[in-house]
Amino acid sequence: MRIAYISLHWTRPITSGVGQKIIRQVSAWRNAGHEVEVFMHSQQDRPESNLVPGKIFFFRKGNKLQTEWERIRAAMRLIKSIQSYKPDIIYLRYGIYVYPIQKLIEIAPVIEEINTNDLTQHNELGNLYSLYNQSTRGILLKSVNGLVTMTQELANAPAFSSYKKPTRIIANGIDLKNIIPFDAPNNKTPHLLFIATPGYYWHGVDKLVTLAENFPDLIIEVVGYDHIEGARHIPSNLILLGYLEMPKYQEAIARADAALGTIALHRKGMEEACPLKTRECLAYGVPMVLPYIDNDINNLDCDFLLKIPNKEDNMLTHGKIIRDFAYQMRGRRAKRELIANLDDEKKEAERLEFFREIAH
Repeated sequence: MRIAYISLHWTRPITSGVGQKIIRQVSAWRNAGHEVEVFMHSQQDRPESNLVPGKIFFFRKGNKLQTEWERIRAAMRLIKSIQSYKPDIIYLRYGIYVYPIQKLIEIAPVIEEINTNDLTQHNELGNLYSLYNQSTRGILLKSVNGLVTMTQELANAPAFSSYKKPTRIIANGIDLKNIIPFDAPNNKTPHLLFIATPGYYWHGVDKLVTLAENFPDLIIEVVGYDHIEGARHIPSNLILLGYLEMPKYQEAIARADAALGTIALHRKGMEEACPLKTRECLAYGVPMVLPYIDNDINNLDCDFLLKIPNKEDNMLTHGKIIRDFAYQMRGRRAKRELIANLDDEKKEAERLEFFREIAH
């Protein structure tokens, strides 16, 4: 098959979680004998050399009207390039609609990847963009040939199930073969790691202030944030590392006794998730606190996973349990054989089989 992989709107740095996912997927598909090209519709805010390799169609930001016109022009160039590529299947990461992206369905069958419930997530963009998304999202969803959702919850959500499209549930994976687990650190005071991206309110970084204040015998390190908006005081045991490049990022993982997954998923009305950061930490051997349902690992019978409620007060009601877990995990690492189902190879084989079903 000749596969066109499309990412809309967002820049995809090589070092980002999504960037690494795209690179792994493309590599797996090529290793399986398929021809793949990446097409990115992207804001021009960083050097092209830092982005996932592919054909990039940049747009510049201005006021809302200027930005939309620039996005449309970039989308037109992208579609023309895909027409020339003549793919057998198009794999599109869900993004807010941009004219005339619906023309993709005239080129080849389109499978859309659903990573979140956009009806709730896009509320954070403000009333104008939220209304725009609600009004336009059906243009593609009515026409695409299939959906790949990250969770059962997304597959069942009326926001997507109402379109009655062939759907395959494939959670995020990780390349276990190329990640060597770190040895457990020798920390007297346990280090609890939190990896997040600024601007996503459901990551819940604000809750860590309470956790750090209540348990000064924990060291909580946060990758991705250099400040917490609205926090009057940052406890000395809450260390904000900001954005880290490799190998500093890996060093933070290596010194962690345990890591926290997203702690406020409830804020966007969701219970299930399969974050890349969780898989990465487990691949390196770091035990995890899971404040949501992850169907890939939720039923594992092991002691290196701690499940807590997905509620606003979870850092209050389960703070001591988290603290005790961090102490118990000192000198411990997650067992690789128990997380074998997280590996990319099986997941990408399943995705390619879905491609074949839709293409034929």
